[in-house]
Amino acid sequence: MTRMGRPRKDDAKRSSITIRISDETHKRLNEYASKHNMSMTEVALRSLEEYLSKKK
Repeated sequence: MTRMGRPRKDDAKRSSITIRISDETHKRLNEYASKHNMSMTEVALRSLEEYLSKKK
């Protein structure tokens, strides 16, 4: 029997983290994401990648 569901991708994101942020930071993140037509996760991931690339 074949497996159902989404096919696996080689570059799939398999790790996750949880962070706690203040209500004010959450509000600002949500506003930024909405203004730039992005998800809050996408904003966080892009920001983290940019930060880490500068710290080499």
